[in-house]
Amino acid sequence: MQDIVKGLLKKNDKKIVLLVMDGLGGLPKEKGGKTELEAAESPNLDALATESECGLHTPIDFGITPGSAPGHLSLFGYSPIDFPIGRGVVAAMGIGFPLQAGDVAARVNFATIDEKGSITDRRAGRIPTERCAELCELLASIKIPGIELFIKPVMDYRAVVVFRGKDLSDHVQDTDPQAVGVKPLKPKPISKKGGKTAHVAAEFIAEAGKRLSDQAPANFVLTRGFAELPHIPSMQELFGLKPVAMPIYPDYKGISRLVGMDVVEGLNDLDHQATALRDQWDQYDFFFLHHKYTDSTGEDGNYDAKVSEIEKFDAFVPRITALKPDVLIVTGDHSTPSVMKSHSHHPVPFLIHADQIRPDGVREFGERACVTGLWNVIPGRLLIRLALAYADKLAKYGA
Repeated sequence: MQDIVKGLLKKNDKKIVLLVMDGLGGLPKEKGGKTELEAAESPNLDALATESECGLHTPIDFGITPGSAPGHLSLFGYSPIDFPIGRGVVAAMGIGFPLQAGDVAARVNFATIDEKGSITDRRAGRIPTERCAELCELLASIKIPGIELFIKPVMDYRAVVVFRGKDLSDHVQDTDPQAVGVKPLKPKPISKKGGKTAHVAAEFIAEAGKRLSDQAPANFVLTRGFAELPHIPSMQELFGLKPVAMPIYPDYKGISRLVGMDVVEGLNDLDHQATALRDQWDQYDFFFLHHKYTDSTGEDGNYDAKVSEIEKFDAFVPRITALKPDVLIVTGDHSTPSVMKSHSHHPVPFLIHADQIRPDGVREFGERACVTGLWNVIPGRLLIRLALAYADKLAKYGA
């Protein structure tokens, strides 16, 4: 099907905007109650929904819980199964680290362990980025024979470690069990290819633990997403788009760079993103804006805070619609119900607004309302194809 789409592409100046509230989907706090999105006062999103086509999307497939990278790849029109990428590469690309062929990168969480070695906080109290940078400096001088080691701060409690040397592979399991009250996992090879890297990772983690032992709450490191640099065709190659990304968090800059987007740097909040969108409007035809905090509040289990973040985003929407994009999609990359404190498999609500659509009678932007919309439940990767069609960027197929 992708070859067919490529053969139908045509150029025009119409603008597509993708607004992503990370972890948007939710669950009721109590039985019979409302999800965070349904509970939020969101008059602007509700008004958009009445003029849009609505539905839910599955980032990967039914019952599969997506990570952030595959969730966004799906929104950008890629099959996450066909283009698997590890979180380490995303983190490295997000901060502009110059990865080389053969490098292995892993996402690092500074974390808290107790005197028995069990994890009490996977995020070390969400230490600030400045503290993360200091801890990375403390670990930067770790020496492993035959290996160049780089550890760089990303944001908050997140960092990235890059191993450079001969015969390395990303065939290594995570050491983050993604649970508290248990001990960190050992870095184990997934195949024989990962044996050396697993050994290198174990040496790094052991030495890091020694150096961090008196640095509570950040007294240990957890690693996730061992990855090598993949080849992914660009959005320009696949969809004929000239795309730009305006996220705040580095990981989402990394995902954007992997699919060939230009990235606007130096943005700190929704106001900066709206200003950047206006400033870049004449130079691009696809615009990706991202709001992280609907996800982080969900992961923290803070229902009310997630509701507040949705309401904050809603107040930002008129600054986007004022530019009159030809196609506007509002959605999330996955669900993060605050009652679960984690990503989940639940389908994600979306709306797509354009001139040549069929408004479907949905009157509010929420999970139960959107599932009654025109699109019901579709694969997330199809949203880009719909956007291309509604932007008149696809020619007729056949005679």
